[in-house]
Amino acid sequence: EVQLVESGGGSVQAGGSLRLSCVASGDTDRPFCMAWWRQAPGKEREPVAVITTRGATTYADAAKGRFTISRDNAKNTLFLQMRTLKPEDTATYVCAATTPASDTSCPGFHYWGQGIQVTVSS
Repeated sequence: EVQLVESGGGSVQAGGSLRLSCVASGDTDRPFCMAWWRQAPGKEREPVAVITTRGATTYADAAKGRFTISRDNAKNTLFLQMRTLKPEDTATYVCAATTPASDTSCPGFHYWGQGIQVTVSS
């Protein structure tokens, strides 16, 4: 079993920055794909950024150029650095992890954090 706990959320003005952290605990001896998802009110949860076991990253179009996903495997911690935040970034951000199918393939995510609120005001 893997537990994920997010931190670093809060309120920020448009154009500002925020860094989210996610600490994994439990059965973390094996490598995992990890990702940040977000869910705005009335919308489905959507992926924001994914990082593979080898550190390759992919981003949603809305996040490209503004968000950076990274990981510190020694500390079992995932990060999401968010810059130039926009009101449309307002959502509950959720940390997720899954066992990869390969070095580059990350199938459906199995482990989820509780989520943390990010609010961007204009």
